[in-house]
Amino acid sequence: MKHVKSEAGEMLTKPFLDVCKQILPVIDKFGAAMALVKSDIGGNITRLENKYLSNPSEFNHLYSMAQVEVEAKTAKASSSCTNGLLWLTRAMDFLVQLFHNLLEHAEWTMSQACTDSYNKTLKKWHGWLASSSFTLAMKLAPERKKFMDVIGGAGDINLDIEKFCTTFSPLLEENHKFLASVGMDDLKAS
Repeated sequence: MKHVKSEAGEMLTKPFLDVCKQILPVIDKFGAAMALVKSDIGGNITRLENKYLSNPSEFNHLYSMAQVEVEAKTAKASSSCTNGLLWLTRAMDFLVQLFHNLLEHAEWTMSQACTDSYNKTLKKWHGWLASSSFTLAMKLAPERKKFMDVIGGAGDINLDIEKFCTTFSPLLEENHKFLASVGMDDLKAS
């Protein structure tokens, strides 16, 4: 994650997307409970990556894609990269909050940790259908200990989670500030 920003402090597209991609195998460990989240995150990563690959020098900085769309007045389109960045950032907020909950609330079930994270991050942006679908999916969440064992491997899982949360959160906050600056911070799901 230390390579996500340029020396000048600008968020770099490929390294940011690479960090997001590294989370996909962790989401897999949730099984069916997070299939929709994984699909959504993967789709947004692909959308942003394809735009980046269309002109890596022009889109080397993450926000350059959005700036082009803002100027063209296409940023709010559901298929825009700006919209993709917004929902990718929100999904990552959910996952950071979930990991934080797993660290802070050892007594919570996985379903409780997920539901609390959802309520604090994504719920206000979702309509009734998405919210209902999420509630239903949480009934499929894996047992907490099994999940932690599977993602833990040989390292100190709590230390890894804590490091991820403290390092990644400021990057997400920066995305939110940028998105707010271009009028995208209050967009709800359609």
